Amino acid sequence: MFQFVLRKLLRGVLVILLVTFMVILLMGLAPGSVATVILGDNATPKAVAQLDHQMGLDRSVFVQWLSWLGEAVRGHLGTSPVTNQPVTTAITDRLSVTLEIAFLALLIALVLGVLLATVAARRRPDSRLDRVINGLTSVFLAIPAFVAAPVLVYLLAVKVRAFPVTGWVPLTDGLGENLRTAFLPALCVALIEVAVFQRILRADLRTTLREDYVEAARAKGLSDRYVLWRHAFRPASFSLLTVAGVSLGRLLGGTIIVESFFSLPGLGQLVASAVTSRDIVTVQGVVAFVAAAYVLLNTLVDLGYEFLDPRVKTAGAR
Repeated sequence: MFQFVLRKLLRGVLVILLVTFMVILLMGLAPGSVATVILGDNATPKAVAQLDHQMGLDRSVFVQWLSWLGEAVRGHLGTSPVTNQPVTTAITDRLSVTLEIAFLALLIALVLGVLLATVAARRRPDSRLDRVINGLTSVFLAIPAFVAAPVLVYLLAVKVRAFPVTGWVPLTDGLGENLRTAFLPALCVALIEVAVFQRILRADLRTTLREDYVEAARAKGLSDRYVLWRHAFRPASFSLLTVAGVSLGRLLGGTIIVESFFSLPGLGQLVASAVTSRDIVTVQGVVAFVAAAYVLLNTLVDLGYEFLDPRVKTAGAR
C-alpha cells in the first residue's frame, strides 16, 4: 500500500512540474508583456525592458520556472506584479466560490444522472423512453459549457426569470439567494457529467439486474422498484462513485469560462483576468493549485478502488 501511494504521488508531482513549466512556456509565446499592462500603452520600449529585467522576465523560460519552483517548494506561490497581492491569498479569497460551484455541479450531475439511469434501466433496451434519454444525454455531451451558458440564461433567467443573469451572492448573505446565483453556473458545467454518470450507471445497473441473486429476489415476489434500489443499486454504483471522484477534480478546473460568463469571483475569473493582463505568476499559481487538487483526488479514487474492491489489489499484485 505504501509503495502504491508513493508511486501515485511521485507521478502526481511530475504532472504538476510539467504543467507549471508549460504555463510559463505558453505564456512566454504570447505577444505583449505584463510590464506594458503595469506601465500603460504609452510606456517607452526602454521602460518596458527595464521593468521586465527587474521582474526577471527577460530570463530564459527554464530559469524563470526554476526560480518560481524554488519559492513554491517553500509554500510561496509568488506575488502578482499587477495587483501586488500574494497568489496564495488570491486563491484563498476566491476558492470558496469555485468549490461551491464544483460541488453543486457534482450534486446536480449525480441526482439527474442517477434518476435518468434508473428510469432507463427499468425499461427494456431500445424502448422509446430509453431512446429519448439516450438522445437527451447525447445532446448534453455535445454542448460545451460556453454554449450551454447563454442558452440556459436565455431560458431560465431571461424568459422564466427564475435566476439572475450574472452576479454572486455569498453564502453568508443567505442560502436561498446564494443558490439562486450558483445554480445556473453549476448546471452549465454539470450537463456533460450528467450524461457520463447516466450512461455508466445504466450499463452497470442492467448488468447487475441480470445477476442470479437479483432474479432470486424477484422470484420471492419483491417489487421491481424495491429490487432495483435494495439489491441492485449499491453494487452497480461502484463505477459511478469512482468516476464522480475524478469528475470533481475536472469540475474544479472547468469553471473558468462559466465564472467569466456569469461574473463570479472564483478561481476561473482570476485566471481569465490574469491571462488578459499577462500575469504569469498568478496563472502559474492557480494552475499548480488545481493540478495538485486533481492529482490528490485521483490518488484518493485509486485508493478507494483498492479499499472497496479486493480484486483490484489482487490484480495489482500479479
